[in-house]
Amino acid sequence: MTATTSEHSATGLTATGLRPPESPAPTDLHGPVIDWFGEHARDLPWRRPEAGAWGVMVSEFMLQQTPVSRVLPVYEQWLARWPRPADLAAEPPGEAVRAWGRLGYPRRALRLHGAAAAITERHGGDVPKEHAQLLALPGVGEYTAAAVASFAYGQRHAVLDTNVRRVFARAFGGREFPPTATTAAERRLARAVLPEDDATAARWAAATMELGALVCTARKPDCENCPIMDLCAWRRAGSPAHDGPPRRGQSYAGTDRQVRGRLLAVLRDAVGPVPQATLDAVWDEPVQRARALDGLVADGLVEPLENGVYRLPQGRSPAM
Repeated sequence: MTATTSEHSATGLTATGLRPPESPAPTDLHGPVIDWFGEHARDLPWRRPEAGAWGVMVSEFMLQQTPVSRVLPVYEQWLARWPRPADLAAEPPGEAVRAWGRLGYPRRALRLHGAAAAITERHGGDVPKEHAQLLALPGVGEYTAAAVASFAYGQRHAVLDTNVRRVFARAFGGREFPPTATTAAERRLARAVLPEDDATAARWAAATMELGALVCTARKPDCENCPIMDLCAWRRAGSPAHDGPPRRGQSYAGTDRQVRGRLLAVLRDAVGPVPQATLDAVWDEPVQRARALDGLVADGLVEPLENGVYRLPQGRSPAM
């Protein structure tokens, strides 16, 4: 149920400050967090047995930087239309971009389409079980490969998303927030605190993620209802405020990202190619508009045709 002594020493947790003297032992946290998850986990469609590995993979692509409330309706429509990877792979990538709607970061739609095509070609249409095979799929990084292997196949992997990193920073490190980018020390810690049993490790991964999403939140952590409140190093230290670089939220209004979204919205709603003049009408500033459109073309999200018209991509998804 707990990491070995050699794993703990390999992390250098005490030396790096990630395991200060007041931080709890992982075994003390496993039971309370997993029990809490059993009582409070949300009933989400990708957690149900019928979702399968493909449903888990789709959810992981959609949930990156996007809240559950926005993902749910698109996820349901997506799985109804493309219940298997081969169903998605059989359609042009532009249809994936169209169905993505307003989830944001639409390159994820292309990456998911590319992964579906690779799954169909390399694995007979079944999402592979092996972590290395998952990692070899287009658009699948370390986090997604670990999440699918863990949540779909019950394997033992360290799954580090923003929520888990925040829980670990507070519970083990005594800090309000983790570093801006995932560090090697965080990865070592995540591996060191994994329960040894595969099924329990997979449950721990899901439980810590849910704890960060519902209780150990970024803005208003609900410490009074946290199952590890009395064990948390941050709480024991008096909940010290973040003392690192300022954490600024991402702006949207007036950015190239907003312009890209407006251009894509026109193309998604169109039944055929769209002339340049129609796209020009969505944003007054011509230099920014042209830059945004060029970026969409470079990213493979928009396909330019002759005579100054544009459409969603019809060829293969670009490798990413």
